[in-house]
Amino acid sequence: MTQVEQVKALVERTADKTVALAKEIWEYAEISYEEFKSAAALIEALKAEGFTIEEGIADMPTAFTATYTSGSGKPVMALLAEYDALAGLSQKAACPVCDPVEPGGQGHGCGHNLLGAGCFAAAVALKDYLADGNKDGTVIFFGCPAEEGAGSKQFIARAGYFDNVDFAYTWHPATINEVGSKGSVAIMGANFTFDGVAAHAGGQPHLGRSALDAIELMNVGCNYLREHMIDAARIHYAYSDPGGTAPNVVQSHAVIKYEVRAPKTSQAQELFTRVVDVAKGAALMTGTKMQYEVTMAFSDYVPNRTLGAVADECLQALGAPEWTEADYETAAQFLRTYPKATMVAIKENLYAHFDPDELEVMLKKPLHSSIYPFNPKETGYSSGSTDVGDVGYATPTVMFNVATACLGNVGHSWQNTAFACSDIGMKGTLRAAEVMTLAAIRTMEQPELIEKAKEELIKKNGGKYLCPLPDYVVPPIGKY
Repeated sequence: MTQVEQVKALVERTADKTVALAKEIWEYAEISYEEFKSAAALIEALKAEGFTIEEGIADMPTAFTATYTSGSGKPVMALLAEYDALAGLSQKAACPVCDPVEPGGQGHGCGHNLLGAGCFAAAVALKDYLADGNKDGTVIFFGCPAEEGAGSKQFIARAGYFDNVDFAYTWHPATINEVGSKGSVAIMGANFTFDGVAAHAGGQPHLGRSALDAIELMNVGCNYLREHMIDAARIHYAYSDPGGTAPNVVQSHAVIKYEVRAPKTSQAQELFTRVVDVAKGAALMTGTKMQYEVTMAFSDYVPNRTLGAVADECLQALGAPEWTEADYETAAQFLRTYPKATMVAIKENLYAHFDPDELEVMLKKPLHSSIYPFNPKETGYSSGSTDVGDVGYATPTVMFNVATACLGNVGHSWQNTAFACSDIGMKGTLRAAEVMTLAAIRTMEQPELIEKAKEELIKKNGGKYLCPLPDYVVPPIGKY
């Protein structure tokens, strides 16, 4: 039996459990910091497989570790699981027509039910590999809530849980198969609260000091700031509390959320400081008082190039999920649900990867059936953010993508929720589990490779993980 065949057999042992777990978590569809049933399902499944559980880590009730140790316990390998859903994306499983299970309800529009279940399968496969071969090593399954919210991995890293981990692997449901060469950008967010003085807006407006005016002026200032920041940076905002619904009352209290992104953590922190200065100016102009509370921050993610080559080798060896004609037809049905304007954008994006003639063929059978190669010299960033970046500054870390949805599928959509509980999604999940298992085995059996990955990490972090959050910031449970 080859190593690839051995890994496939290991993952196959729990394939039915993995699919059932993915479907169970999909049904729960719990949002950030509220994933009690989802975490419990994973914990129960891991306990049954002989893992030791530590619940409520880093002051988060739905965060946990599941650990299995064999022999000396070295090396220590981590798998990073997520299981939170998104608000407003309820949708029936595998249904190519927008039809929510619960109108306005929650749904797994980013496929984190698949992500968590895939990590479960890999953790059990690695445990069995150690036990069957009487080998040394430790497998730690990290249950990480709230990736779609304020995150959890930065709090887990700050608490020191990755200090003795030798390397970490994870994956994400996607439309393509690749070990992503690009990084993702850092992000920092806060709630800005303005307090003024209420007054009758018609009779005595001169006695009022409007918190809503302060927020409006903050938005104007940040809009002018956009011209004077680097092209790769972003500023987002959303009203949290506009101060009431009565226009004849000067609003005395208002809250707005702001987030900034930039390729490097230091750049995001510098831009955030400028946003705070704008808020101070808005308060000064309106005679209000301003306070801000940092609620979240993720470091930028850069794949460990040493481990990236290993993961790429494993993904190439295992190949894309094995699609059937029924899978291709389902994928094509979903792709046809997008309006013409969206399809134009989808095709423009895919032209970067396929020749025009090849693309037309792919759009008829829109499931990725090849592997994009890893480029260790890539220095670019995608514009999204993930708290996996913080793990990547604490221990050598790689995240890869496996197709669980049709080519061109839009993330955080009802279509994505449907794919997350489909045969296509399940096939991608099991392939991802195989890749993580094979990559971890090949890494653990090459001590010199682990040392090289750690040397690369030291060049990136200077020898120590520095959390982008101030020490006083705790997980904003119920506040974000």
